[in-house]
Amino acid sequence: MATGGNAIRGTRVGAGPMGEQDHGHHADRVAVSYWDALGNETVRYFAAGIADEEIPEVIDSPHSGLPAGRDKANPPALAKTEPYKTHLAYVKERRTEEEADALLDDALHQLRERRGQA
Repeated sequence: MATGGNAIRGTRVGAGPMGEQDHGHHADRVAVSYWDALGNETVRYFAAGIADEEIPEVIDSPHSGLPAGRDKANPPALAKTEPYKTHLAYVKERRTEEEADALLDDALHQLRERRGQA
């Protein structure tokens, strides 16, 4: 016969005289729905006694990572993200070769100052 551990069969490890209601799991709660720009709904629960001003208007949606608001008809807009720029796009933004030379000289000067060679 194999035996293992000293827990009595059918009991939870660490269970004591306090039930779940003593831990606050059955406290009165209010469900608040949030919607993001993609239409995902997230329900958050708050204590029933909390003031309406303390419930946040906007949260981050766990479904999409976007901001989610309490107004279903007008959810927060999608964040504006810049598209990925290639190296060529950065090169085209540079105004002149003189400006590039000045930036390089400044960077080399700062590096030499840090090393004590200036």
